[in-house]
Amino acid sequence: MIENRLDALLEAGFTDRLGERDRMLLARRALLRSCYEEPSPVLSDSWWFAVPGERYEGLFTALELHDRFPVTLDEGADVARLPHRPGAIPVFVTPELDGWRLITGNLEDVVGVDWDEWMGAVERLSAHCGEAQMFFEDEAGGSNVWVVAERGRIRRRYTGEDDPEWVGEPLPWEDLLVDEEYFDPEHDEAEPNEGTADAATACRHLSVDPTRIGADTPIRGHGWLALSAPGVGHKGLVGLVRS
Repeated sequence: MIENRLDALLEAGFTDRLGERDRMLLARRALLRSCYEEPSPVLSDSWWFAVPGERYEGLFTALELHDRFPVTLDEGADVARLPHRPGAIPVFVTPELDGWRLITGNLEDVVGVDWDEWMGAVERLSAHCGEAQMFFEDEAGGSNVWVVAERGRIRRRYTGEDDPEWVGEPLPWEDLLVDEEYFDPEHDEAEPNEGTADAATACRHLSVDPTRIGADTPIRGHGWLALSAPGVGHKGLVGLVRS
């Protein structure tokens, strides 16, 4: 399938109606391009999910995403800025990066912005993928959240705002204030979990820091663009494919 035919296919919005052979050709195209692609940082637009690369297939069911379309890391990085059809919001699933797949772009529209919607999404992802993580940073608003869930349940959660909140037992890599050499429990005071890392630090220990993806980051396979509604095609997303 030559490039101009692919452009026409995207512009017509027929990618949700492709046969198996054409889907294989598009996947091959994305894989070939990915072989020559140097990984670069992914802009998360404040929050993102991470799931294990070997069990990522379940994420499409967990988040009710449809009509996936194979893309490279570079092609999917601007997903939040792509035009889209009403009711069919695009989400980007990265190639496998150091063993993990990141999910980013337009999550506020697909998942929601309420706390229960966030926690429900990470729990569903962990139920379908075995494990899932969520990271959220809002420097302007002072919010900082990271969550680790396994098999449908939250194992560890940190919420840093005016009143920090911790859920679950500390993970081995966390540097808590009470564990510091200079901390004297007879004279010093600290919350049991005080010192927990923020999201920027936590993601480096738990999976992948999207801002630090680079030439040394192991990359495997291709990424996916998926939509929040089925059967509407990718019409208007022709800008995704670059010459």
